[in-house]
Amino acid sequence: MTDTPLWAQAGFWGLFAGAALLLGAAIGYFVKVPQRFIAGIMAFGSGVLISTLSFELMDEAFRQGGFDSTAAGFLTGACVYTLANWLLSVKGAKHRKRSTKQPSEKEAGGSGAAIAVGALLDGVPESIVIGLSLLQGGAVSKVAVAAIFMSNIPEGLSSAAGMKKAGRSAGYIFGIWGAIAMSSGLAALAGFTFFKGFSAEAIAATTAFAAGAILSMLADTMIPEAFEEAHDFAGLITVLGFLAAFTLGRMA
Repeated sequence: MTDTPLWAQAGFWGLFAGAALLLGAAIGYFVKVPQRFIAGIMAFGSGVLISTLSFELMDEAFRQGGFDSTAAGFLTGACVYTLANWLLSVKGAKHRKRSTKQPSEKEAGGSGAAIAVGALLDGVPESIVIGLSLLQGGAVSKVAVAAIFMSNIPEGLSSAAGMKKAGRSAGYIFGIWGAIAMSSGLAALAGFTFFKGFSAEAIAATTAFAAGAILSMLADTMIPEAFEEAHDFAGLITVLGFLAAFTLGRMA
């Protein structure tokens, strides 16, 4: 893709990483996957993202913008995500990534819309990072794309399984994840085009903002789902995911 314009590369890789949500949703909807296996891959995906935001996002943000920009962006991202997630939880999206416990529309009116918005909230920061990586090095971060792709599969799988158990239709489930996949491509495109003329400090703060939002998402949604079913093995599996992403980053 060396001859492809950078903006098109950003959109393509964002869409590619987002498509993993559809892949995971298809597995969760059509295949009866054991709860403990779902929890295990959620833990693995959490470890992958923790490694990526530590060594790819925060380290790069610090290198480009220094401590002040990085810390401010990181804390702001965490605060914004936490507030938005709290508001959505009140509306019925608290367990949107869980393969169990998701409310039906009868149990919580409006929860379907809240779950859709929540899925968008979870996916956008990850995708913006892909676009920003093109600004930082002139080429997309393959490590970031691979990490987001790997973590998106368990997210889509677990959430789709939970939606199905809550009585939501196939059209609704795949409509959500298809829209989020498309939004991932647009978010990556926006991450490249919108911030193209910004200073190194602003790009660093935005990268750290995404990292803070991702880490808050992991603590609020993915890790609780993993621990609930995997119990004492959740930590070990998370470490394995961290090591896999760390190894990929060192080999790149």
